[in-house]
Parts: sequence; structure tokens; C-alpha cells
Amino acid sequence: MTALIVHRYQFECRLNSKLILNEYSGSMLRGAFGHALRTLACVTKMDNCSQCLLNKQCSYAQIFEPPVPKVSELQSFNAVPRPFVIEPPVMGGLTLQQGETFYFHMVLIGSQTIELLAFIIEAWKLALQHGLGKNKTTACLEAVYYKPNNELTRQLTYHRDHPHLLAVKPQPSVDLEGADQVTIKLLTPLRIQQKKQILSDTMTAKDFLIALVRRYYLLDEFYGHDYQAPNFALLSEAAMKIVCINDFKPYQWQRYSTRQKQAMTFNGVLGTLRLSGELSVFLPLLVLGQWIHVGSKTTFGMGHYEIV
Repeated sequence: MTALIVHRYQFECRLNSKLILNEYSGSMLRGAFGHALRTLACVTKMDNCSQCLLNKQCSYAQIFEPPVPKVSELQSFNAVPRPFVIEPPVMGGLTLQQGETFYFHMVLIGSQTIELLAFIIEAWKLALQHGLGKNKTTACLEAVYYKPNNELTRQLTYHRDHPHLLAVKPQPSVDLEGADQVTIKLLTPLRIQQKKQILSDTMTAKDFLIALVRRYYLLDEFYGHDYQAPNFALLSEAAMKIVCINDFKPYQWQRYSTRQKQAMTFNGVLGTLRLSGELSVFLPLLVLGQWIHVGSKTTFGMGHYEIV
């Protein structure tokens, strides 16, 4: 693995009125962020970013609609993975009252994206001013914390009473060196597809680990430094030797697509999977995967897991 830089931030927001959160609020937050980001950044107001002469210099395009290259080391595709992940509040319908505080997290991937943190914070301030959800509930961004792991430790990087960002000290991830068994708990639905079908009980260690490998190296290709393509044949062979025990349940949810003007249904799985065997080559990826997520719809926060 090369040193792909990944930062995770916790956003603290105070509500100006009642907020009703659906079962899963990742899509709502992503939509609000994207709209505000475009409002701040877009100069030409064109409908199609790919036809804009400024798309390679535009902060909105860089974050939300990165230009597709003609050639990729790994595959041909119609969209570049976005350099961020939004981790919404915990799943489950929730009603919050005026004056209450709610939190969500945002993962920024790559040094160029992290350098845009101030711009991203301004976009979230605007998104909260415009309002969230069907009732357009407004809120104030109170603070942003650098929060590199799932522990309580965090570092203040922005506060509404201060005009400048505060420097943070990056912290190393938890080391799993030598572990031959890992239990993974899915915090949000996991969507790994094979032949256009979402894998559930038939998911193997190879399915999960190679999806994680592809996710990491695609991000590294576009947002890392000194990219080197992995040896997929060797990694696939190693993954096939690992035992995987799944305890999954299906999960289905809907989101409303503003672009397509319709409700869209998605399927995934929740639960746990236990990997055991010679895991050494995959351990650094498994740790980082807790922040970059795995599978599809990761910008909504899908494929979020923790190692327990």
C-alpha cells in the first residue's frame, strides 16, 4: 500500500427547528452538500459540468463530479470515485427538537481534497442555512473536529466563533499486525454486486476483500501519490484461502433522486462477517476501509464498517 492520505471530520450542528430524520439520512446530507457546493463554486452556471471549460479547475467538479480520464490503470468506467464519504447519524428514524445538537462525519480522501477543507466547511454552512429534509430544517454549524478513529479523542479544527481553521496533528490508525482473525460489523448497508446482484449469504472472503482492494487502489490512482497498480492475481489467490463466516440480513431503503425526479430503491445487507486465515497482506486495507468504506454508494455512507 502507498500512503493515501485520509482525514475524517466530525461536524457538530445545532438545530433552529425540529428535524425529522428518515431511516437513513446519508442521501439527504449528500444532496444538501452537493447543491450548496455547486452554489458556492460554479461560475458559468452550466447544467453539464463535463462541457464546462473550467471543470478541471473548479472546486465543485474536483470534489463532486471529478472529470473522467480517457485511460485508467484498473478499468474503463463512466465516473471517477469521489474523494469523500459522508457518514450520517446512526441508522433509524429519529426526531430532533429545536436547539438539539446532531453530528455527522465526513471523510476527505487525498491531500488536494483535504486542502479544500475551508471551502467544504463553507459549503456545509450554506447547506444548513438552506435547510435539510422535506421541511427544510435550518441549523448552525457550531464546530468541526478532526476525528481519525472511532474513539472519543478528537481535535477542534473549526469553531463558529473563530475565523480561522486550527491545525491538527494526524494520528496513526490502530495496528492489527499479526492478527489472523477479524470480525467486521456493518454499520450501514453493504452493497457488493456480482452479475448485477447484491451479494448476501453467498459472499466470500474474496468478494469482500477484492472489493476493498479495488476501492482503495482506485482512490489511490486518482488521489494518492506515486501510484502503483496492485498484483490482483496474487491478492485474489491470497483472498481465496481465507475463511469467511457471514451473519447477514437483507436491508432495503429508498431515497429520492432530485436529478431523476423519482424515488429509488436500494438493497444491501447488514450484520457481521468474520475473516480468518493469513490476513497479513490485507490488514492495513481492513483498517483503512473503516473510513473509505467498501462497495457501492459510499458517498452516501454505504459500506461503513468497524472492526470489533
